[in-house]
Amino acid sequence: MKVLLLTGLGALFFAYYWADNFDPASLQGARVLLTGASAGVGEELAYHYARLGSHLVLTAHTEAFLQKVNFLSYVQLTSLALPSLTDSKGSLVVVSSLLGRVPTSFSSPYSAAKFALDSFFGSLRRELDVQDVNVAITMCILGLQDRASAAEGIRGVTRAKAALRPKAALAVIRGGATRASGVFYPWRFHLLCLIRAWLPRPRAWFIRQELNITAAATA
Repeated sequence: MKVLLLTGLGALFFAYYWADNFDPASLQGARVLLTGASAGVGEELAYHYARLGSHLVLTAHTEAFLQKVNFLSYVQLTSLALPSLTDSKGSLVVVSSLLGRVPTSFSSPYSAAKFALDSFFGSLRRELDVQDVNVAITMCILGLQDRASAAEGIRGVTRAKAALRPKAALAVIRGGATRASGVFYPWRFHLLCLIRAWLPRPRAWFIRQELNITAAATA
């Protein structure tokens, strides 16, 4: 019975992720306000949306500035855009990080900001549902990106491999276009989040498998 139950749950999980109802034509002529478009996933998103025929408004700031105002900038932009999104029944696509769901070592400030982001938009989604407001919120949980500055920040500290930006950006676009509640890239991050709910305090041995402890201590 347990084997059958696990097999059924596994089949449902894979069907959920491999079901593809993304229609690229739905983004033809769509109006997209894209922040952080000068580098990283934001830059790749701009390229993808342009190829799909969307009308883009791009904004960009230096990375140092974004680190300081990360959470507050999301809140402010959302508050300003929400009336228009409500009228147009639009979507909010929020690019976050696995560190906003699963805390890890040597990333306390960054992880705290991402947890705040996840909590804010989770609460906002419930408020919109209660008020019957048809604005979709898609939370995108991404891993380490292959941007030079991001890789440099954790060089020698983690053994995790960076994801390819073009593929991560396409996963974000698919999720936003289909109004999905969440996007996990790579998809195995969803499993990590589920495991974290079952094992909120993993043993130190498991954590060490992803870290170079000597490098982390001197970082």
